[in-house]
Parts: sequence; structure tokens; C-alpha cells
Amino acid sequence: MEKNNDLFMLAVSRIGFLRPYEKISLVEFVKDPVDIFSLKKKSVEYLIGRRFRAAWIPGEYLKSAENDIKNLTGGKISYTFYWDTDYPPQLREIYDPPFVLFYRGRIPVFDRPFFAVVGTRRPTGGARRAANTLAYELAGCDTAVVSGLARGIDAEVHLGVLKRGGCTLAVLGNGIDFVYPSSNRRIGIEILLSNGALISEYPPGEPPLKYHFPERNRIISGLSAAVIIVQAPEKSGALITADFALEQGRDLYVHKAGLCGQQGRGTRLLYQEGAPAIESAAQIPGLVDCRMQVSREVSEKTDTVKSVAAELAESMRRELYGVRETMINNIS
Repeated sequence: MEKNNDLFMLAVSRIGFLRPYEKISLVEFVKDPVDIFSLKKKSVEYLIGRRFRAAWIPGEYLKSAENDIKNLTGGKISYTFYWDTDYPPQLREIYDPPFVLFYRGRIPVFDRPFFAVVGTRRPTGGARRAANTLAYELAGCDTAVVSGLARGIDAEVHLGVLKRGGCTLAVLGNGIDFVYPSSNRRIGIEILLSNGALISEYPPGEPPLKYHFPERNRIISGLSAAVIIVQAPEKSGALITADFALEQGRDLYVHKAGLCGQQGRGTRLLYQEGAPAIESAAQIPGLVDCRMQVSREVSEKTDTVKSVAAELAESMRRELYGVRETMINNIS
């Protein structure tokens, strides 16, 4: 779909009582989004196949879209609609894909594997370290790592990728114009400075409402080839991400570091239900190259050390030879 009707497309995204897939269907039925705002309520109900109690106020949606365009332009925020070429292709595969994605930074080309790593906001020390290490390893395997920029495991995941100089995407549960929680704002800035991206289906100014986070979890899993739950108690939001992963046909793993104790009860249930437990990125099928790459890095470092040592030895040998020659000449 051509990006020449952005105002009207953003206005469609502002119709709050429609699910994302209903917005997509509505645009495809009508073809030209401009025509949607001349429809009567009954016509919209007929096209989407259900009745709704909310008022149909086209002028309000258009006004909100005008404000969005101002905010997006001023905040250097980009957006992509379901039909656009830069829209993540794997998201089109899921049920109820986002109608629009707002993003800051740069979404990477989808010619590399994406892995989601998530977990509880209150992890144990061991799980926190495991999340950071796993993300660091994944970043070294030319993958993009997706998480939710929440406290705890998510924050450690992003930090692990950043430490390796890799690419990480943070999917927000609020408007694209700010980071929640504010304590992770610095991590968000580092992600943008490292050619990663902040992503949200919510427009500027949208608060972090409770129901937004389960909704955003379908995007975290939908972007990814596999989801790794590092640690999750029994009622953790990370388990919702696990459910979405299974529903979407994504691979699901748990981390061995997150299987113990009360904080690992949800992770343990996933393991008992068949999710494989891993300790490193090299144990993920399809990432065997990761082990080879790590080995190459170690080998290269070893070769470098050997080379430096050999040069030093040669330099010392020449220096000693020079001293010896000088002594011989002096004696002569």
C-alpha cells in the first residue's frame, strides 16, 4: 500500500475499539482509507462483522492523527504500516498483527535470526547473570535480540547485547515517545546509540496501561524465531509471552538458571511441559555456528597473543645479539 494516505491510516489506528486485525480488514475492504471516514456506523459494523457500543466519531480520529503526525515529526519517530515493505515480515504471520508499528532508531534487516529473551522483573542474582550472559552470546552469533525493556531480566538482556556491541530491539507497552520504567531510560538511549530500535504499536502519549503489556508480548514473540524464558514465577507476564510463542509456532526454551525456587516456578512448569532447558546460545538448534564463532574468536585471540609473543621474542633475540656483537667488538 502506498504511503500517500498516512493521515487517514493513522486515523484508522486511532479507532480504539477495533482490534488490529479488524483495522487491517477494514482498510482492505474499503481499499482507500480516505473513504472510511465517510462511512456510517452501521456500514463499519457490517464490514468488520460485529456491532460495537462505542460511538463512531470520524472527526475525532482524524484530529488525533493530525496531532500524531506533529509529535512523530518533532520526535524523529518513524512508523510502518502492515502493508509496507519495511514492516517485519514475520509479524504478518501471527494472529492479530499490529496495524502500525512506531519506532525510534533503526529496525534491522530481517535476514538474520531474531531471538526473544524475557523473564521476571524480580529475578534472582543467578538468573540476572544468566540473562546477561546469554544475550551477550546471542549478540556474538549475528542475531538480533528482542526483549521488553522492563526491570529485571529484560534490562539485563539489553545490557548483555550492548556490552557485546550487538543489535537489540525493545518492544514497549506504552507510547513510543518515552521509556517506561523511567529507570531504564539510559538503556533505551544506549539501544538507539547502538543502532538498535525502540518499537511500539502505541502512538505518542499513550500511557503504560496494564492491558498493554500482554498485548505487546505477542509482538515480542512474533518478531522472533524462538523465545527463551530465563526465569518466571507462576503468574509472570513472561508466561504470556511463552503462550504466544507456542500459539505462533515459535520455538520455546527455558534457561537452567531459572528453574529453581519460587521465582522459577513458572519456568519449571514450562520445562515439565516439554520446553527444552539450555545454558548457553550454543545449545540452541540452528545456532551451532555460534560455538564455531566463539571458537574462532578464541583462536584469533590466541593467534594474536602468539604472534605478539613471537615478535617480542624475536626483538629480544636481536637485542641480545646486538649486545653480544658489541661486547665482542669491545674485547677485540
